[in-house]
Parts: sequence; structure tokens; C-alpha cells
Amino acid sequence: MSRLELLDGKTWEGVVSAPAGVLMLGKSDCDACNSWTAELQQLLEDPARWPHVRFGKLLLDHAGLVSFKRANPWVAELEVLPFNVLYRNGEKVGEFAGGGGERLAARIE
Repeated sequence: MSRLELLDGKTWEGVVSAPAGVLMLGKSDCDACNSWTAELQQLLEDPARWPHVRFGKLLLDHAGLVSFKRANPWVAELEVLPFNVLYRNGEKVGEFAGGGGERLAARIE
């Protein structure tokens, strides 16, 4: 089972409200999103890597995301995917566009 949870309109809040969470936003037909997903899943195969962080992926082209989009109106302005948001106890504490394990590590650590 992957530590990268595929989220939907009913489950996204669990990652956002976690003590430490990373939410990856993408779309189904986004090659960069799919590449970043594969890289991130490989990074998370190591159980010692960021065990305190909950990771989730939300596909913006899936139906049922009205509650997420209402709570996060900034999503409508996104120009680059994938987009990653770091949360601590429900507060947005960082963000970056694109992928990259080193970039993610620098923000988590």
C-alpha cells in the first residue's frame, strides 16, 4: 500500500488537517504530474523517510471537489501542475510547483 493516498472530495481534509501533510495537486492527463507521482511513490517506499508526514494526491479534473475548491479558491489561479502544498495542523506553511525529491526534502526538513 502506497503512503501517497489518492484523495477525493470527502478525504482531502485529512491530509490538510494532519500534524504534517503534503498535498499534491495534479490532473489525470498531466505527464509531469504522473512523473512526479512515480518519483514520490518511490521516495515513500522507504518507511524511515518522513514517517511523521501524511501524503495525499488530489486530481483536480475529477468530479466531487466542490468543497476543496470552495475552501481553496487560489486553486483556480494555478498555472503549473503538479503543485504541492505543505500543511501543519491545517495551516498552509509552504508550496511549490513542479516535482523533485530534493525540493520536497528541503521544505519538509
